[in-house]
Formats: sequence, C-alpha cells, structure tokens
Amino acid sequence: MAMIEAELKAVVRDPDRVHRLLGERAEGARSTYSDRYFDLPDGRLTEQNRELRVRTVTDDTGGERVVLTYKEPPVDDTSGSKPEHETTAADAGVLVTVLTALDAVEVIAFRKHCVNHRFEAHGREMLATVVQVPELAGQTFIELETLAEADDVPAALDAVRTVLTELGIKPEDLTTDTYTDAVAAYRANEHGPPSAT
Repeated sequence: MAMIEAELKAVVRDPDRVHRLLGERAEGARSTYSDRYFDLPDGRLTEQNRELRVRTVTDDTGGERVVLTYKEPPVDDTSGSKPEHETTAADAGVLVTVLTALDAVEVIAFRKHCVNHRFEAHGREMLATVVQVPELAGQTFIELETLAEADDVPAALDAVRTVLTELGIKPEDLTTDTYTDAVAAYRANEHGPPSAT
C-alpha cells in the first residue's frame, strides 16, 4: 500500500520569520519546480480529485531531477492528504510523449520557487517547503509534510500542526486551495491574482 503524504498547507504572513525559524532547524535547499499536470480527455482525474504530474526540479547549481507522480483521492478531506506514487525518470520529454500517446492531455503548467528544509520533529521526519509561485506575486505558502500509514494519518497531522504552530502559523492561515486552481484563476482573471484564503 502507498504511503500517505500527511500534509498541511498554509499562507505565510511573515516569510522572514518562517525562513529564520526553519533555518534554525535545518539548512534550506533552493530549487525551482516546473510542474505539468495531465488528465484524461473526459477530465475524470480532476473530477475524482486525482493528480498526474510530471515535475522537473532544478536546484541552485543547475542540476535537474525529473519526477512522475500519481496521487490518489484524499484520505482526509480537512487536509487534502493523499496516497502518493512517485518515481524518478531521466527525461521529462519522454514521459510527456508516453502520456500523450496514452491520450492524456496537459491541463496546466507552471513554476514554483521553493526552499526545502528536512528535519526531525516530534519523532517524525518532516519536509517543510516554502513556496512562491511567480504568477501569484506577493504570496508565500508553506507546505509541511510527513509520511504515514493510513491508520497513522491523524497522529501525523497532529504533529504537522504542532510544528506549524511552532513556526507561528495560525489555524486560520491553513488552506486546502491548490496551486493549479489558483494559477488557473489568475490566468482567467484580468484584474490580478485571486485571494489565497
């Protein structure tokens, strides 16, 4: 059975403070994610809250890593935590060719500037990612995750909430809004980016 990414996402009101507090736990690694999301022609993956993504990660030295990810529907509606299947590949173009040949269609593509911090907290390995999306200028987000078995998701999410609180993130800053929806809304809106909350 796939491990579940027990994850919470929040709007960051004080990015400098969050970067400082995370830096005290672990050094941050900067990278750019180039994400391409795919669906079947009838849109059933999106309709069923599943995800199929090709991601190219470029680190600050220019090194690249390609990751193919399939996410199942959420097991926890309050957080959006999903079972995840992921593997690396040598060439994003080959993945796109294969998916297209199988009638998948690209529905949206965008970039994220990320700083990743890996550390242990409350007996769990955590990954904190501070995110800025160029098209959502002026907004900063944090994603905090840990891997869990299905029966361990509530406890894992409790640990994630605790760390977010330690970072100064308030409960009202949590969001289940997706970057894909926010970017799509921005592109459809001539008056600027939508509210993140």
